[in-house]
Amino acid sequence: MEIVSTSLSVIRTDIIFKMAHINELIDYTIEVFIVHKNKVLLVYHSSLKKWLPVGGHIELDEDPEEALFRETKEETGLDIEILGNKLDLRTDTFKSLFTPSYLDIHKINETHRHVGMVYFAKALTDKVVLEEDEHDEIRWFSKSELIDPNYNLLQDVKVYAEKALSLE
Repeated sequence: MEIVSTSLSVIRTDIIFKMAHINELIDYTIEVFIVHKNKVLLVYHSSLKKWLPVGGHIELDEDPEEALFRETKEETGLDIEILGNKLDLRTDTFKSLFTPSYLDIHKINETHRHVGMVYFAKALTDKVVLEEDEHDEIRWFSKSELIDPNYNLLQDVKVYAEKALSLE
């Protein structure tokens, strides 16, 4: 077992690589509903067996905006334009971040939850790359496909996806 000390905490590396969770009870995550030509992008998560938006954990060394762009690039290969607000202000000691469109908290298991920062974005192209380590499939959904029972989408995914489509 290797122990790594950071300025924020002590991390057992044998646990961190087996489990994506950074904190014991609550982790902070980003989700991004990406739209292009009246469709919204979702990924089929391999281990959860669910259609979900692009997203993931905010690492200890990054801010939510950095996580947003990193996860999008890793999971899709896409460059995106955030549909949101951000002050045009940056100094040596201050960086403005895009405001999430929504915040939620959702249960992962009996002892762990995620605070989700939900963003909406526009893709510049529909050409995506599947991240095979985490997802079985990636596809663009039309509004009618969001309510198709064959996809068995979670209610919150449907609601956020429909909201994203309304902004395009």
